Amino acid sequence: MPKEDNIETEGVVIEAMRGTMFKVKLSNGHIITATLSGKLRVNYIRVMPGDHVKIEMSPYDITKGRITWRGKS
Repeated sequence: MPKEDNIETEGVVIEAMRGTMFKVKLSNGHIITATLSGKLRVNYIRVMPGDHVKIEMSPYDITKGRITWRGKS
């Protein structure tokens, strides 16, 4: 799937689960399960509850996503 087909949105991490999985509340109120992208994982970027993040989702399954950027809280 081309990168242009992905949906990008912002949200806030509300819960850290095991295995670098997170519950994220999106700006529209929905709660999704998200995992860290490769660059965040390789560079040991810590994501904590309360952090503002950018999420990339597939249009085929909008209940799961990938955290691509951690903003300042």
